[in-house]
Amino acid sequence: MSGTLLIFDCDGVLVDSELISLGLLIDHCADHGLSLDIAMACDCFLGKPVRDAAKEANRIHNMQIPDVDLDVFQRKIMEQFEAKLQPVPEIVDALSTLIHPKCVASSSNMERIETSVRLTGLGGFFSDKLFSTDMVARGKPHPDVFLHAAEQMGFTASQSIVIEDSPAGLQAAQAAEMKTIAYTGGNHAAHADLKAKLVAYSPDILIEHMSQLPAAVTKLVSD
Repeated sequence: MSGTLLIFDCDGVLVDSELISLGLLIDHCADHGLSLDIAMACDCFLGKPVRDAAKEANRIHNMQIPDVDLDVFQRKIMEQFEAKLQPVPEIVDALSTLIHPKCVASSSNMERIETSVRLTGLGGFFSDKLFSTDMVARGKPHPDVFLHAAEQMGFTASQSIVIEDSPAGLQAAQAAEMKTIAYTGGNHAAHADLKAKLVAYSPDILIEHMSQLPAAVTKLVSD
């Protein structure tokens, strides 16, 4: 297929969910003897599947935290999403402006992705074009979910632009040899020193506001 595919991460790019999720993971670690602040939690968990959370905490902090109970985590985060979840500022206008085919490729499970776009009114922009790392062998920072999404959408890696907000997501997109737009405007960005971390991965374009996204896409398409 000719043209350009836009692949959006979900958490932190479409919906401001990261602090909600990080809070639950911080609680899980605290229950098992590891105290993390938001910045430390971002280093461990940002952009990665919840199923890998304990492994990442153990690797970074030399601990033996047990795996997160995914059913309990899912129930808790769905409850908090129903009460708190909001779209990222300016994302609706940006999506309305962008004429290119779009899909979502997220580290979250499919129920969480579907709930996120439904609660925030973004579902109409993506229809059923939603992809989860649960569909592939490896989560981010591996490229599997982005390559899978592009293939299912009928595009090559060279035709794809990924919009991401995490180091793991940028690594995954770059490993897939896709163009990258890094977004640093989520409500978790200041806690994570996100801009400096994303700059270190040399994304093709970095934006701080979603109002800048259409121009960034236009530039990458024309390059």
